[in-house]
Amino acid sequence: MRTPRPFYPKTPTVYTCELDLCPHCGGSLQVAYVSGSKTVQTLTDIVTIAQRAKRCAHLHCAGSLAPYPSAQWQQIAPRGCTYGYDVIAYLGWYRQTHRQTFAALQATLPTHLQLSESHVRYLYHHQYLPLLACPERTHRDRLNRVADQGGLILSLDGLAPEGGEPQLWVVRELQTQLTLRSGWLSQQDETAFVNFLQPIRDLGLPVVAILSDKQQGLLPAVGKVFPHVRHAFCQLHYLKNAATPVAEADETMKITLRQEVRKTIGPLIRQEQAEKPGVLTVTGLLPSPVPETPRSPTDSRPSRPEVIAQERAAIVQDLQRRLRYLLTLKGRPPFRLAGIEMFERLTEVKTCLETLIRHQADPRWVHLQVGLQAALATVHADYTDLHQAAAWLDQLAEILDPEGKPARTAAVVQAEWENALHRIQTESAAAPRLHRLAQRIMNVSESYAPGLFHTYAVADLPRTNNARESEFRDLNRRLLMTTGQKGGVRRLLQRAGAWELIPRPNSLPETIRVLSQVKAEELREEQQRVHQHRNRFRLHTRSAKQSQKQLKHLEQRWAALPSTDSS
Repeated sequence: MRTPRPFYPKTPTVYTCELDLCPHCGGSLQVAYVSGSKTVQTLTDIVTIAQRAKRCAHLHCAGSLAPYPSAQWQQIAPRGCTYGYDVIAYLGWYRQTHRQTFAALQATLPTHLQLSESHVRYLYHHQYLPLLACPERTHRDRLNRVADQGGLILSLDGLAPEGGEPQLWVVRELQTQLTLRSGWLSQQDETAFVNFLQPIRDLGLPVVAILSDKQQGLLPAVGKVFPHVRHAFCQLHYLKNAATPVAEADETMKITLRQEVRKTIGPLIRQEQAEKPGVLTVTGLLPSPVPETPRSPTDSRPSRPEVIAQERAAIVQDLQRRLRYLLTLKGRPPFRLAGIEMFERLTEVKTCLETLIRHQADPRWVHLQVGLQAALATVHADYTDLHQAAAWLDQLAEILDPEGKPARTAAVVQAEWENALHRIQTESAAAPRLHRLAQRIMNVSESYAPGLFHTYAVADLPRTNNARESEFRDLNRRLLMTTGQKGGVRRLLQRAGAWELIPRPNSLPETIRVLSQVKAEELREEQQRVHQHRNRFRLHTRSAKQSQKQLKHLEQRWAALPSTDSS
């Protein structure tokens, strides 16, 4: 058999420990061993390296127990990995920043790098993400300084789980943006939240405020772990919850109004002028013909009968399109209520139609105007009540918003807010439906009151938890772009979401520098966390062959256990 030729026949570059004196006793260091050579693929070259480690010459010194490796040798590649930190950082940076698929990443690598697509995936999940998590723990001094200067401000939020799966939660310190904890909770009750938050309390650092949504199990847990800390609630969630019955009634009114409009004038507004019935603009090998651009009526008054007919048809078509669009409006409570908006915009169209009819009556205008008037009349009473309730919500939001107002204390804002609630209660007393809507606003306000005003007393405490929610949305979008499927996003969130939420450095060179300084022991521990978590999903496969193999293996493991039969 022919002897295989060495793939990388290079003489290794040997790096010697840079220390001359022992950090413990100040004595001299001597060479402990010379490691075996290791071939590493980097972005620019393929290198073969080795190291001379040193240890203290004094046998009774702590420095004699473990050798000191070469720092330069350690910063080329992780232990046990034959790819440089620059390769790992490159894959992670372009995966997260440019949202590239693993296949696209593999295609962009230099030709001398021998990586398959599956190995690119492995390096990302089992090297880059654990490496990215380790530097967060090097900022303890920074966290201590912020705590000493005024105390920590924590933001908590969770990504809603699907199908009974564990929920992903993250805790950030808002002044430093450091991730204190990021992980999954199998249940969302007081016990789970206490266990999740207790390690933060065990740091012994002062916490001045906590911002979160008003989850049921979280409230008593925060009170138990941080009994004397201000617990602020997201003001946007307060307004959304207060607006729930208004939004539901608005949606019902919108559906009713849309049905009435379609019933009275639906056949007319669905008509669309086209060269051939049912076919609009077409492209491709056999495109539709390009119509002549009609002369603008502002240039000169149309005189020819055919020009007048075209202009009249164009105006009718524009109004038809406007009406069809208005029937598709969707709301975003608490500030954008589609039913109210649809009513008001349709009323504008009705007023426009009345003006057109006064100028020159047309059967189509009359039909549209009569139909819109009848449809709007059916929901006019609902609109009046909902418009008033929406105005109350706007008033409360305006009071809470500090934009454009002089600095106010928490007590001043709370007093203005309570006065507004009193006015709401007074204005709703005479109308039963308004009273029900106002009562919901009062109940929600009473529930949220203890946590709405800390933001005006604590500097740097946000009014909303939108930053965390935006972070979850960005993560979902990024994973969707790199996987192309919603199911893939859910799987990745369950298997790697806690690591994907770790903030990355601001540039590729900075990423390489940060990752190359991670200690080997810390990386090994983080990789064990990744392995432990991903083990939960090792039986999650849709392959019949793979599942049969896994079940057979379970049977073999079970059969190998000693019998517990006592007979």
